[in-house]
Amino acid sequence: MLFPSRTMENYTYNSLTLQLEGLKVTKTTKYPVFLFLLLAYVFILVANVSIVVLICTERNLHQPMYFLFCNLSINDVMGNSLLVPRVIADILVPPSERLINYYECLMQAFTTHMFGTNAHTVLMIMAFDRYVAICNPFHYTTIMSNKMVIKLTISAWGVAFVLVAILLGLTIRLNRCRTVITNPYCDNPSLFKLSCENVLINNIYGLTFTVVLLTTSIGSILLTYTKITAVCLTSKNKSLNSKALKTCSTHLCLYLIMLVSGMILIALHRFPQYSDYRKISAILFNIVPGSLNPIIYGVQSQEIRKSLSNVFRFRKVLPLF
Repeated sequence: MLFPSRTMENYTYNSLTLQLEGLKVTKTTKYPVFLFLLLAYVFILVANVSIVVLICTERNLHQPMYFLFCNLSINDVMGNSLLVPRVIADILVPPSERLINYYECLMQAFTTHMFGTNAHTVLMIMAFDRYVAICNPFHYTTIMSNKMVIKLTISAWGVAFVLVAILLGLTIRLNRCRTVITNPYCDNPSLFKLSCENVLINNIYGLTFTVVLLTTSIGSILLTYTKITAVCLTSKNKSLNSKALKTCSTHLCLYLIMLVSGMILIALHRFPQYSDYRKISAILFNIVPGSLNPIIYGVQSQEIRKSLSNVFRFRKVLPLF
């Protein structure tokens, strides 16, 4: 444990009040950035909540694929709701007044890492669902039963929770001698950088966590898509191949958006000279997948398009009675 010494009189130890650097905005860019983030956040809320409500209320969408996609929409809403409003509010506040309580900061850090980790685990079980549907269609309903969907969902969220809890647990044990978070919101690297103690264990676990998650995620996607491609190449069923192309291209597109957004953020954390770009990418890591996921799934899924058209048609006819 570290204790204040005469050579470190200017350090504040274990302060419960931290300062967020936030985004660097000028007087001319402040309101356009504020408006952009606000509109993006409102769109994320409306689009993802609408998708969840539509899937829950429309019987023809009561399929494992859509229930699993609900997890992604819920994850997007939760991740953005606990981060983006704070970032939006801080834009209108002078940098010196962007203060946050340590425990709120921990909650933000837990949320952002749960958001990223859960996106990987959910997309992995969605890949498994597509694999069973295309490579073993006759046993699909047996394998992907309601009980199996619930088990996979709990596993996806449970694994993410445990991994992130350990990650933050290693950071909580550290004493803090700094108070400035060099990020628009709190995350684990920003938190353990507040410490003057040895953070080797944090770096080792953080790196291992990232490598294992990405290796498992990328490996499972490559394996399932290799088997799906092999089945499509050997099958003469055009309707099967067409269905596989549509559903798999949608899933793969969602995965690549999430993967690229995360990789850019991880890479920029290693280059302090690009801190401004890192801050922007940290915001986009939440906003881009959350905005594009419902659009891509809504456009590609014929069942969702039909359900949406039925809802709007019903609303047009309803006033006539």
